[in-house]
Amino acid sequence: MQWHSTSSWWASAAWAAPPPWQLARRSQRVLGLERFDIPHAMGSSHGVTRIIRLPYYEDPAYVPLLHRAYALWRELEAATGERVLHTHGSLDGGLAEGEVFDGALASARLHALEHEVLTGTQVNERFPGYRLPADHRAIFQPQGGYVMSERAIVAHVRAAQAAGAEIHAREQVLGWEAKPGGEGVTVTTDRGRYEAGRLVLTAGAWMADLAPLLQGVAVPERQVLAWLQPQAPALFTPERFPVFNLEVEEGRYYGFPVVEVPGFRFGRYHHRAEHMPAEAMRREVEPADEALLRDFANRYFPQGTGPTMALRACIFTNTPDEHFILDHHPAHPQVVLASPCSGHGYKFCSVVGEVLADLATGDGATRHDIGFLRLGRLRR
Repeated sequence: MQWHSTSSWWASAAWAAPPPWQLARRSQRVLGLERFDIPHAMGSSHGVTRIIRLPYYEDPAYVPLLHRAYALWRELEAATGERVLHTHGSLDGGLAEGEVFDGALASARLHALEHEVLTGTQVNERFPGYRLPADHRAIFQPQGGYVMSERAIVAHVRAAQAAGAEIHAREQVLGWEAKPGGEGVTVTTDRGRYEAGRLVLTAGAWMADLAPLLQGVAVPERQVLAWLQPQAPALFTPERFPVFNLEVEEGRYYGFPVVEVPGFRFGRYHHRAEHMPAEAMRREVEPADEALLRDFANRYFPQGTGPTMALRACIFTNTPDEHFILDHHPAHPQVVLASPCSGHGYKFCSVVGEVLADLATGDGATRHDIGFLRLGRLRR
């Protein structure tokens, strides 16, 4: 089978859905190839919700991208009629002199973000589902919240199809070949062979399989999430329980109010530090996974520790510095690489779609400042 175009896209990751819409709305002919279902549970975007937050402790340079991400989430809602972005506030902090609190405060001040600095006691009084130590500190930011990730993936695909994109699910990419001189690509799948002018790779935990230069750079990691039924459900509604990104003695944790699944949802970054190839990733949840998460909830959210509602494993894919990779392939300028999220990328996927569309069209430039996300920083 032959398919000719100026742009092509393959996906199996959080960032998979937006590029086809952004390309198709620019009048590009687009083919999207997805190995699994739409949506699916094989990447890092399933599990109903993903946090979105503005005072970014990881690097203040992310904040302009976040502002654009918010705008594009609203554009997606207007285009599809699907509400995906919910803003009830976010808390970033924990240890009073920890990396998360200090970084979030610096980011909020640098970008003049609306925010409040709260002690642990003040957090507990305002949001009684929490029980933080009195000497903890947190940044409350009212525009924080969550994105309905699986609904957003479907909405992006629907918007792409409405704009003329062709999307194939359950079609695995086996390999690709770039033509000399940057003059196109050939993609081979388990169903056919395609030719296109440009290729965008957003393969998540399989990224290094399709782009071997990322071996040892894009490293898959097993992650587990828990949903526990609260003993006091009224304290864990979206209006009374802001999402959190907390650095505590036990590590860094993140969590959500009760949304759809009847449980308070949370997880630990670098859950048990288990790294393995994507194909070998253990999907079964073990007693040790649940025990680790319950210990955290018992200490900091004691009214959210009722019966287990769900336990799910997913994959994070991390870079050495935990920042994203958004760049052209260094040997093939017609190929764009987007990976990995390092566990904090989903909130950006609306704007990443725009960035990837920029890189894959015209002269390959983007108006967004992504210098700190270029591949070269990891290859020096």
